[in-house]
Amino acid sequence: MPVLPTRLAHPVVAGLACTLLLGLASTPAAAQRAPEREVNSFIGTQDEGNTFPGASAPFGMIQVSPIAEHYAGYRYGDPKIRGFGHSFVSGAGCWEQGGQVAVLPVTGSIGPGGAFDTSDAKAASFDYKRYASAYTHDGETGQAGYYRVRLTDYGGIDAETTALTRAAAERYTFAADAKTGHVLVNVGQANEKHEVVGSVIEVVGDRTVEGKLVTKSFCGGKQYTTWFRIEFDRPFQTFGTWDKDGGVPGGRHSVGTQWEVANGAWLSFDLTGARSVTATSAISHVDAEGARRNLDAEGKRDGRLLAFDAMRAQAQAAWRKELQRVRIDGASPDDRTVFYTALYHALLHPMTGSDADGRYRGYDEAIHRADGWTYYEYFSLWDTYRAQNQWLALTQPAVARDIARTMLAIHDQMGWLPRWGYANFDTNIMTGDPVTPWLVDLWRFGALDGREREAWSALWQNASGRPPAMNRAQGRAGNDTYLADGFVPYDRAYPSKGMDVDQHHGGSATLEYALADCALAQMASALGETDAAATLRERGRNWRRVWDADTADKELGFRGFPRPRVEGGGFYVPAHGAYDPRSNHGFHEGTAWQYQWLTQQDVPGMVAAMGGLARTRDRLDAFFGYDALAKDVAGGARKLWVVGPYSYYNQYRYNPNNEPDLHAPWMYTLLGQPWKTATVLRAAQALFTNAPNGVTGNDDLGTMSAWYLFSALGLYPAVPGSGQVLLHAPRYAHADIDLGDGRRLRIDAPGADPRGVRYVDGVRVDGQPQRNVWLDVARLRQGGELRFQLGRQVHENGWGTSPDALPASACAAPGAMLE
Repeated sequence: MPVLPTRLAHPVVAGLACTLLLGLASTPAAAQRAPEREVNSFIGTQDEGNTFPGASAPFGMIQVSPIAEHYAGYRYGDPKIRGFGHSFVSGAGCWEQGGQVAVLPVTGSIGPGGAFDTSDAKAASFDYKRYASAYTHDGETGQAGYYRVRLTDYGGIDAETTALTRAAAERYTFAADAKTGHVLVNVGQANEKHEVVGSVIEVVGDRTVEGKLVTKSFCGGKQYTTWFRIEFDRPFQTFGTWDKDGGVPGGRHSVGTQWEVANGAWLSFDLTGARSVTATSAISHVDAEGARRNLDAEGKRDGRLLAFDAMRAQAQAAWRKELQRVRIDGASPDDRTVFYTALYHALLHPMTGSDADGRYRGYDEAIHRADGWTYYEYFSLWDTYRAQNQWLALTQPAVARDIARTMLAIHDQMGWLPRWGYANFDTNIMTGDPVTPWLVDLWRFGALDGREREAWSALWQNASGRPPAMNRAQGRAGNDTYLADGFVPYDRAYPSKGMDVDQHHGGSATLEYALADCALAQMASALGETDAAATLRERGRNWRRVWDADTADKELGFRGFPRPRVEGGGFYVPAHGAYDPRSNHGFHEGTAWQYQWLTQQDVPGMVAAMGGLARTRDRLDAFFGYDALAKDVAGGARKLWVVGPYSYYNQYRYNPNNEPDLHAPWMYTLLGQPWKTATVLRAAQALFTNAPNGVTGNDDLGTMSAWYLFSALGLYPAVPGSGQVLLHAPRYAHADIDLGDGRRLRIDAPGADPRGVRYVDGVRVDGQPQRNVWLDVARLRQGGELRFQLGRQVHENGWGTSPDALPASACAAPGAMLE
């Protein structure tokens, strides 16, 4: 994938090419910008990163961002902007990702025979694909909490957006010679492929529009309702509505249906006294009153609308507070932008779900109230359990506590834990059992203090049964066979409650269940659930039930791979009669080559299955293309690993674009070769750049970004539920991380250099030698100083290489050794 010019992506980076050519590794503190302005929100807007460039608050309920041709809302190369939508999911791969209530400023006549022809019975000129405006990247700005773009049609219009948690604002500045400016509010169309099932819009008085729309959710899931309200900073002169039968000047009410997408309102402003129009908006998933209260609570001060610049200042101050929780030193300007943009993306989700009055719509469709805490929505658990969840638990403990409380509230409402929560229901997207490691790690980080028993009950129910057919939750759909025989059968014809079900990917589902069981075993043991802990620990070795010692990769000569089983217990046999570990059969968004490493809870067992330690290391080298990679660390990742963003199958190499093997670089550490982890991580970090394609694969609600943050800082939670973070060479010389409650972690790594690989020669924690390659989460959360001694040479018998420096595998067979 080509690297797009950064000068078009972000005004901050103008002139950085000269800096990079000089090879400068750091920027004087005086020259560093405020972190919210170092963010480049265009990173990830190309090559299916699927991020959005517009404005949002940290964990914001509302986002205001451009809608173009791409299903995620905006792709950097799209030629036109159709409007500015008011709800977006960041970085996901499914095709319904918000963009509701598409607002666009325009000029031109509105009326019979006009540029916007109200007499056209099909309302063709009110289709946003037709009235969309061209725009320019020159001057386009994407910062944390602020977005700006010049629309080049309609005489030239500058559009700016900003957002607080529950209210947002857009300012549209028309050309100096424009006499009348219009604002189109389109509620019949959302992001490309995001289907609006029904919509209502009302023009209220001479400053307000409000209404609601019902849309389908993620990957064709359940319908849900969004209520909205928009207030303008001055009265509109004229107005009207449009629907499937054309436009109605002076119309105040309009409805649209699933098959009649035309629906909206126009508001016309006299520009002779002022060229700018500001619209302040709010949404709610509760009701119309919720949207009104959200706007009043955050979009106004003393009953008057906040001025745009005042809201922007407040929004960016909120981001400054959050981004300054992590301070790095020893990075080039580009490197700082990549880091702080990753931090920004990691703090967009989950979204605030409770309105300003605390009300929220639950998974039972009833209205509940979060009194004194925040209820959250949008949980991409299959993605976030691997990195983003732990990042929030470590650096945002107060938020993590409310997130954990939200998950238990969802269980109360639905009767079961969700898999992929969108708005107020489970989409049932993805497979395995992600909620278990996700919630167990929150327990490890202290986010369930006082609620451990409640969480255990919900998790044990999930691990020991499955939801009834009429319940929306799918849970562990493969549990009947898994509990009886230790595996999830591979059955592509098994009925699903959503797009996915575990039986469609029985091989990977078995591995995911086993990893989850091992995580839960550790929680059970800590809570005194001795019998359950023993059962779960044994089930944590169920990856062996789908291990076929005879499956071979004939080209590379490795034998023994996970392979899906079918009902009855036999291994799946393709029509051609030979199972290929690079094939697409039985593994979700990956192959047996990628998923074989999802056994980090039982490293001794994995090593034995692969033929011993030496042979396992050879296999990991082949997986990463290590020898070739080590010769070209800066460019090797793109040459050896990267294929299409959705090319999950028919390959045997590491896939940095997707989640199943995100932890795989640390398998070297668990096998006693930490220097190879350092090499692989530096190669992978090269895929994160200050450019629109600067995120590898879908960012998946901040998961890839959180992975980058951990990898750059020298920590990674590679084994779910273990309560351990593995240590590796940091990218930066210094970092300070606020852990909440007045605690701070200082990471020092003198000699760290983003331009080259460094290896860990030793580690000290608060001045004391740290022989182990891991640090307990409980110790990490206390803060203090973590100091790395780095070198340029590999020491194959150095720090972290001896067996007693490695963590014990929580679900290894009794007496099993790494040999």
